[in-house]
Amino acid sequence: MQKEILFQLLEQNRKDCAFFCEKINATNSSFRLTDQTASAGFIYRHIGETINLIGEFFGYRTTIEGTTMGKQDTGVLYDLDISHNYFEKGYKMLKSLVKNTTEVAWLEEVDTPWFGKLSRIKLFSLVLFHNSHHCGQISSTILKGN
Repeated sequence: MQKEILFQLLEQNRKDCAFFCEKINATNSSFRLTDQTASAGFIYRHIGETINLIGEFFGYRTTIEGTTMGKQDTGVLYDLDISHNYFEKGYKMLKSLVKNTTEVAWLEEVDTPWFGKLSRIKLFSLVLFHNSHHCGQISSTILKGN
């Protein structure tokens, strides 16, 4: 039952985020809410990079680099196909994580350089909340930004 619950949480998060991210296009990817906030395209790339880099804390290797984490949006236009690929690859990795992690292992701690030691389930939930937060930003940016 636990795996099914985690699969459903993950799928709902992916579905909700994809709904907003799929609305990003060449015209609105540079939209910002204000001059100081990140663009929709930057946030989309950030989501994809972050999912995959946090996956390394679960033991999944990636060649994706963190070009957005802790950085300011300088106006670089990101290739939306690559951002989409990162996004989907990240969610595929999270699905594999749910499939391959035992019930007991979810409570085991992993040591991360970003968050210190925390249980796998806390790190998993952190990824989902992170994505939801940024997808909300993308939604607002596309609707109200320029």
